[in-house]
Amino acid sequence: MTKTSLKQRSARAAFTLIEILLAIAMISLLAFMLVTNIEKTMSSGQSSIAKTFVRGSLSTPLMSYKLAIGRYPTTEEGLEALLRAPDEIKDRWNGPYLRDTSVPKDPWGNPYQYRSPAQKSSEGYDLWSNGPDGQSETDDDIGNW
Repeated sequence: MTKTSLKQRSARAAFTLIEILLAIAMISLLAFMLVTNIEKTMSSGQSSIAKTFVRGSLSTPLMSYKLAIGRYPTTEEGLEALLRAPDEIKDRWNGPYLRDTSVPKDPWGNPYQYRSPAQKSSEGYDLWSNGPDGQSETDDDIGNW
């Protein structure tokens, strides 16, 4: 090989500064898109968890309570009645109706809200999460209605 053809070959094999900068810019753009979409994915995942809990996971313990006692827990008794017998019904209470030692919190760390008799649901009780904003009676509430 001659010196000239060796120079031409090595010049073609190297990246130019513009090519390197374009590659870095594309990687940065992809990383930015990934980070912003992860937040959206995590948020929708938390909402799905809350929906599953209020529409399914607690319905069986509440129904078991109703079958044993003859009614759902009152608003005053709350979901704690699934763990500890209220004084006036200790003789009929067959709990605890939850496996945990405390009532689980929603995905945002707030307590689930409970009301019986129901005002919004046809199930006899209202059960909801206040959603990401943590405030009741807003558009992001997730309930069993």
